[in-house]
Amino acid sequence: MRDARDVLIRPVISEKSVGLVEENKYTFWVDTAANKIEIKSAVEKMFKVKVDEVRTVNVNGKEKRMGRYVGRTPNRKKAIVTLKPGHKIEGFAGL
Repeated sequence: MRDARDVLIRPVISEKSVGLVEENKYTFWVDTAANKIEIKSAVEKMFKVKVDEVRTVNVNGKEKRMGRYVGRTPNRKKAIVTLKPGHKIEGFAGL
């Protein structure tokens, strides 16, 4: 098993992800090679909570232009973690 800090990269701070906090769902950017079991154990270890469910989404990178030069943003993986009732992550997204 990898270290929890290698699996979880950072939380996703967007209008939608902050709204999901009310439903006890937290969103993180995770390592592209991480599976749901690793993500679950990493969240439980880092935040001392119990995880109910993990859903993952592979996000393809977008093509970006800067004048005549073309580049791509990297492919990423997003995990939406649902916690068991009564558990919550303090200080998530400044809440």
